[in-house]
Amino acid sequence: MAHASVRTRIWRYAPLLSWMLFIYLASTSEFSAQNTSRMIRPLLLWLFPQISEERIAALHFLIRKAAHFTEYAVLGFLAARAFVGSSRRALRENWIIVSAFLVVAYALLDEFHQSFVSARTASIFDSLIDIAGGLFALICLAYFKRSRLQTQPNR
Repeated sequence: MAHASVRTRIWRYAPLLSWMLFIYLASTSEFSAQNTSRMIRPLLLWLFPQISEERIAALHFLIRKAAHFTEYAVLGFLAARAFVGSSRRALRENWIIVSAFLVVAYALLDEFHQSFVSARTASIFDSLIDIAGGLFALICLAYFKRSRLQTQPNR
């Protein structure tokens, strides 16, 4: 019985912890604007051969900000997935609050971490984008969970 419990916990929390590790690694110099431009610029030039350098710079900026939003939306989803099914009642009943706290704390810690990476710049605005992505996912999940409960017949 204990073996099944451990396997269940790993199944529940491993994706969340793995994604947090990915975010940590994405905050290193490997994912700096200079390095991501080596992938994004050629792709944009291939898709739009007549694109100007100004447009490339603007699109690169927007793609990077969308990536912030998306990576934290995934974090919010994985946090909710972990906490909704928790064996601990407090986590299960307060999944949205606990998930939101995790998203906010990790977004702020992520930018703090970036302040020590020479090729990166820490920005409260990036933290706000991160938080917005995570909270967007949590709000969507809460909405779908609530609407699903309202459409189920009473028992």
